Amino acid sequence: MKLKNTFESALEASRQLNLIEGTVIDSVLLKVADAAEANAGYILTENAKDLAAMSKEDPMYDRLLLTRERIAGIAADLRNVASLHAPLGEILSSTVRSNGMKIEKVRVPFGVIGVIYEARPNVSFDVFGLCFKTKNVSLLKGGTNARYSNKAIVKVIREVLQSERINPDVVTLLPTDREATVEMLGAVGYVDLIIPRGSSALINFVRDNSRVPVIETGAGICHTYFDKSGDIAKGEAIIFNAKTRRVSVCNALDCLIIHSERLTDLPLLCERLATKNVIIHADERSYYSLKVHYPSQLLEKADAESFGTEFLDYKMAIKTVDSLQGAIEHITHYSSKHSEAIISEDQAALEVFTAAVDAACVYLNVSTAFTDGAQFGLGAEIGISTQKLHARGPMALAELTSYKYIIHGNGQIRNE
Repeated sequence: MKLKNTFESALEASRQLNLIEGTVIDSVLLKVADAAEANAGYILTENAKDLAAMSKEDPMYDRLLLTRERIAGIAADLRNVASLHAPLGEILSSTVRSNGMKIEKVRVPFGVIGVIYEARPNVSFDVFGLCFKTKNVSLLKGGTNARYSNKAIVKVIREVLQSERINPDVVTLLPTDREATVEMLGAVGYVDLIIPRGSSALINFVRDNSRVPVIETGAGICHTYFDKSGDIAKGEAIIFNAKTRRVSVCNALDCLIIHSERLTDLPLLCERLATKNVIIHADERSYYSLKVHYPSQLLEKADAESFGTEFLDYKMAIKTVDSLQGAIEHITHYSSKHSEAIISEDQAALEVFTAAVDAACVYLNVSTAFTDGAQFGLGAEIGISTQKLHARGPMALAELTSYKYIIHGNGQIRNE
């Protein structure tokens, strides 16, 4: 194992990090935020090298792009994380047994967390900040398309750590090659948790090949159902926002489902999408509803690949159904269990949708664009969990902790 020494160093850094006071943690986070802004020119120069190798037409370009404004936003996020309450040490439960033993269930760090991500260099700062706040060591495995950006960011972070006499191995950037991924997935005894952030292909590879526990995050095939009682004004605004606010994020709308009784309103619901050049892949009924209203160069007939696709682009599918149940069945078949929405004025329909749709986040007359830790009031997030064990939905500080039992006594022994 070529990276064995790296994993051993991370494990040792984890032991040291556990002993650092929370006030020191917060102070370092503030200094990293300052350093991010002070070194913005250097970071942007390195980011430009990555951008030069990617077409501006690639939907991933926006994820890869850093600007002074975005770096200022990253710094603000780090300062916000520093200000948040750290969940470590919280007593989740406490009982006293009949023999006088006091048993406490207490929040503790996972230890060493490996995060695998693609063209999003801001994630390097985000992951470090959240992991450091919860006294977790972070092993960062970025993609080749953000190689220079990630190196610059981690260099800035480690320089601050060294200046504060903290082991810089609390954050390490792994090589970009596939071999490094495979080694981390097999690093049992060194790495406590793997979090993949990115495409379905990446997440599936990690889940299928990891010997280390995995929390699945990221892939979002998001639907919005416009019910027969849906309000047109709400629907138009929600659909436009969910689809076009940022197309490269996991909470962006991929498929609009519409009740057949509301097909006459579809042109109005989709009208503003044309201003953003959104290509619509419409099923047969919705295609003919839009044919004379939506720009022909932006309207295509849906095929088998149109549904169940996370577009990450200015593209959207439309599915026509004859009932609420039909919408639920379509979502059940194609959903990645990330974020699903309904637009309806029928309280019974809202309740059925809420109960029947299996997703981390279910929206009632709200845009799916809000699936975000900051928007949920969690301060920040390391990803959106689409599974059910340990964490589900936006993963913030509390979700980056485990727990252990601490038993207080006064000489108690167990009888045979």
